[in-house]
Amino acid sequence: MTDSSDSQGPAQSPAQSLAGSPILQVRGLAKTYAGGFQALKPTDLEIRAGEIFALLGPNGAGKTTLIGLICGLIRPTAGTVSVGGFDHVRAYRQARALIGLAPQELATDAFESVWATVRFSRALFGKPRDDAYLRRLLEDLALWDKKDSPIMALSGGMKRRVMIAKALAHEPRLLFLDEPSAGVDVELRREMWGLVRRLRDAGVTIVLTTHYIEEAEDLADRVGVIAKGALILADDKEALMRRMGRREISLHLTTPLAALPHGLGDLPLERVDDGARLVYAFDARGEAASVSVLIRRLSAEGIEVRDLETRESSLEDIFVGLVGGPR
Repeated sequence: MTDSSDSQGPAQSPAQSLAGSPILQVRGLAKTYAGGFQALKPTDLEIRAGEIFALLGPNGAGKTTLIGLICGLIRPTAGTVSVGGFDHVRAYRQARALIGLAPQELATDAFESVWATVRFSRALFGKPRDDAYLRRLLEDLALWDKKDSPIMALSGGMKRRVMIAKALAHEPRLLFLDEPSAGVDVELRREMWGLVRRLRDAGVTIVLTTHYIEEAEDLADRVGVIAKGALILADDKEALMRRMGRREISLHLTTPLAALPHGLGDLPLERVDDGARLVYAFDARGEAASVSVLIRRLSAEGIEVRDLETRESSLEDIFVGLVGGPR
């Protein structure tokens, strides 16, 4: 254990040599309840060591069910889960010891101190006492000066940090953060994002669920989208945005256009704002026609462009397109 003054990130020391290899493998995992409700359809998923994986989906999509199944909190109807090579049924203790879970609900004993809470969480997994590690962990989470404070006296943001400290107390290699910035203000949310990056830099693999699409866009290496109990996709964020994104050129016209001329019918142009603008949209994988050629064709039809701007679709645009509505 190094002195905290030498630390550049949260206290953690997983095997760096595993970076890039699967730390989590899910095969055919499914959950159907006694009443016949299928909370999770058969799901395959791999999480690579050392990555941040953002799991997106509307309320009731199956995110919490999937996490509960992986963490052993819910009994699956079918399928297998392997964490660090350990089957989560046949080698439950070994698999669960590799997982840290910070749930969305702030389920902490309001009368316990921060220090007592994290020490108990470490002991729960049979880890030997290591006060130096826990001190460094609390320092990294800006909680050390609150170590003797009862949980009930902390702000919502501090309580959420305590939940993360509890999840990290036993030095897991795979951390689940369920809506870590829910209910916190913008400034604290940004601080939380910095914390997630430091955890990843320290070697922790992170699975993040969030309602803030910009959070996933800013933090994630890969993105998964789940809807109606089915994992629709899981892909590298940049590859996903290249494959499914769209680009637009918005052309502001000098004179509004009542209708598109027949001679421009081969172009993906759309009249908007009562003809005051034309929008030229194309697949992000494709190439836009030369802007100068496009404007010349418009000019040949007597259409004068006074200004133009370009826009690329965001991860939120792709998400809404996949699930068919706002999150």
